[in-house]
Amino acid sequence: MAETTITVDGKVLSRVYAGASVKDAAQYLLPYPEVFIVCDRHVVSYAKIVEDGLAHAGNFKGTLVIEATEEKKTMDTVLKICAFLLSRGASRKAMVFAIGGGITTDMAGFAASIYKRGCRFAYLPTTLLSQVDAAIGGKTGVNYESLKNMLGVIRQPDFTFECPEVLETLPYRDFVSGTAELLKTFIIDDSANLYGKTVNVLSQINNASDKAAAIKENRDALVQMIEAAAAVKAGVVSRDQFECGERRKLNLGHTFAHAIEHEARVKNVDIAHGEAVAMGMVLAARLSEKAGMAELGLESLIKENLKVCGLPVESPFPVETLAAAMKLDKKAETGGRIHFVLIAKIGDVEMKDMTVEEAEALLK
Repeated sequence: MAETTITVDGKVLSRVYAGASVKDAAQYLLPYPEVFIVCDRHVVSYAKIVEDGLAHAGNFKGTLVIEATEEKKTMDTVLKICAFLLSRGASRKAMVFAIGGGITTDMAGFAASIYKRGCRFAYLPTTLLSQVDAAIGGKTGVNYESLKNMLGVIRQPDFTFECPEVLETLPYRDFVSGTAELLKTFIIDDSANLYGKTVNVLSQINNASDKAAAIKENRDALVQMIEAAAAVKAGVVSRDQFECGERRKLNLGHTFAHAIEHEARVKNVDIAHGEAVAMGMVLAARLSEKAGMAELGLESLIKENLKVCGLPVESPFPVETLAAAMKLDKKAETGGRIHFVLIAKIGDVEMKDMTVEEAEALLK
């Protein structure tokens, strides 16, 4: 089992364990005097495995099952988690163990961060998207009035426990959605030379008639990619925990993606986060070409790579519509300037500050 750490000023703030089994998670919870599980209703079976592993430890205090959807990703659910902890007598020494995708870990981490001014928390992410992105780095939060992750804090989990077996039962659309964040990571940093291999493996899975079997057959390759992506993100977060500089690169495609998600919620269009990120990366590649940062052909390359992996590449909303939503993005600075992440080439991205109007003009 691989271990990656997030370290700031020589101190380990968080650990990422990858390649283990769900049944092994309980041993990492034994040192905590009080363990409370918060899980998505779709993964109760995994919570039961962890519960059984803690049965003789005497520190398991209860499980709360939540509805983990974008519509329920609100302060109401966070307060429900806090109320559960309070009703069970949780102290500041409590460990909140979140089992689920990025929505679950975001909300459980946020609740743990504010409950009695902060208790401990850790994650067992059950989606590819959360394994390579959402459950690593300490960002927590909820949506507010259709705006993505507008309320939240940055606080590191004690650990993130990643199990490849959960991907084999994941609905395929959710698996594909997570591949967008995996590819995004290697577009940002391909020092492990895995971008091309990742595209090949994911395209093979996408073309397979039995996709669940194909995911299982490629487990070792997927574990390698997930470990490498976790290492990239952990390294970036170690150098810039609170997103003052380098960590902004991890937002590649996300300024556009959050605007797409905002419009989708307003217009009741079904678009998953990873799907929006894929569309956003295509727009980022187009903007990179228009701004003279990348050579012509980058957009076509990235678009084709995403398509063969099963991801959508065209936003259903025009740039003019997205522009208004981008102005509301939490990353917008005073004066309306945004740190756009542009792509010079695969493995090399750079920041470019511009207004939404400037970006819109280039894209049009």
